[in-house]
Amino acid sequence: MTEETWGARPAGVKVYPKAQVLNRFIAKFIDVIIVAAVANFALVGWLAGMAYVLIADGFPGGQSIGKRLIGLQTVVPNTHDVASFKESVIRNLPLAVGYLLLLVPYIGWVLILAITTFEALLIIGNDQGLRLGDEFAHTQVLDAGQLDQRE
Repeated sequence: MTEETWGARPAGVKVYPKAQVLNRFIAKFIDVIIVAAVANFALVGWLAGMAYVLIADGFPGGQSIGKRLIGLQTVVPNTHDVASFKESVIRNLPLAVGYLLLLVPYIGWVLILAITTFEALLIIGNDQGLRLGDEFAHTQVLDAGQLDQRE
């Protein structure tokens, strides 16, 4: 029996170069602006913001609105396909926890800052730009059109 190590890719899975870090940050900033805009509409807006945080990378092409505007996409290298809503929810759970923590004054704000800083450092320092959510969901963010689709 073969054990799969954490973060290792199975044989035959292509390793893609990471998307430009600045482009990822700009795309996420656009998505944060969208979430902040809708979150101002009472509880319904806050819930819509949480839903967007979780499912945004499962939109067609594996692209949130920010990623679509900047030209990035979230993919699953193991299957050579774009991310679905399932992968989007899994990969964005750390960010959703941070969004939830925003409800706790001061302590929650410090914790969301810590979570986003940690995730940003992982994006910068990882050879493939994988953050914690990408490791959980087995996803990667690439420049749009870079994914080799299986026939």
